[in-house]
Amino acid sequence: MRQVVLDTETTGLEWRNGDRVIEIGCVELLNRKLSGRHYHVYINPERRVDPGAMAIHGISDEFLEDKPKFREIADEFADFIAGAELVIHNAPFDVGFLNMEFEKLDRPKIDTLCGGVIDTLRMAKEQNPGKKASLDALCQRHEIDNAHRTLHGALLDSELLAEVYLAMTRGQDSLIMELEIEPPSASGEEGETCVRERKPLKVLRASADEVALHDETLAGIAKANKGKCLWLPEQS
Repeated sequence: MRQVVLDTETTGLEWRNGDRVIEIGCVELLNRKLSGRHYHVYINPERRVDPGAMAIHGISDEFLEDKPKFREIADEFADFIAGAELVIHNAPFDVGFLNMEFEKLDRPKIDTLCGGVIDTLRMAKEQNPGKKASLDALCQRHEIDNAHRTLHGALLDSELLAEVYLAMTRGQDSLIMELEIEPPSASGEEGETCVRERKPLKVLRASADEVALHDETLAGIAKANKGKCLWLPEQS
């Protein structure tokens, strides 16, 4: 199973108002283990970064001036995520921005490129209703060291999110059946099947006193329920 944990940074909060992607960070999981492969790029958004956004991620207009445009990295980015299941924190935000960028180039959207999207923000809220579900809060809850996260960064955040996701879904490992392990069989020392004789079961029948006590108990139940007792035949 191939998964890609993904995060983006943007010029602002709303792609519908013209905000653009300025950084993409991805790490690859193969069968729930970090493979060591990652994808990371800064992007010239061809517009200015909002001051409020820059206060969050620290990426300036000057830093982005010589970076490639999205159209220049679209092929390599699409190749990296193709066919994978994406793991994203607050997925509608990142997917909305990426779909907008692909649509500008008349390219397929995320749902066509990838094999589905897992939203860890939604997952965290379902697992712990009413509790904080930010990436920092989840790192603290799952005892993941994020002391080096002073500003948001797409690659760093995707690396932290990968650890958080694995911690949140750790119990799923035990759901995988170990098909290689054969059930124990009864066999002799030389591998011959042993047929063990089963001892006859001892049947204990109720005594007359026990039957009378049982009938008395049922009669008491019927009386208390105005003649209705599930263990007695209905009286016509």
